[in-house]
Amino acid sequence: MTDLQLRAQSFEIAWKYLDQSGLLTGEHRESARFILNRIDRMMLRGEKRRLLLSNAAIDAYRLRPLVVIANA
Repeated sequence: MTDLQLRAQSFEIAWKYLDQSGLLTGEHRESARFILNRIDRMMLRGEKRRLLLSNAAIDAYRLRPLVVIANA
């Protein structure tokens, strides 16, 4: 499996889980960027296990700080 395939499959697992669980919030483009960033950072450190990559991205997404913009 190539790194691009690993990245795509890890992202797909994380995205489907977050979407089906109702945890995806806000702009989907920003959510996708966040998930891919987490996967990419782990892959740069040498991680090649698909489920570990996807689960770490899920956990990071669930624990990310939410920015709330209030209307004044």
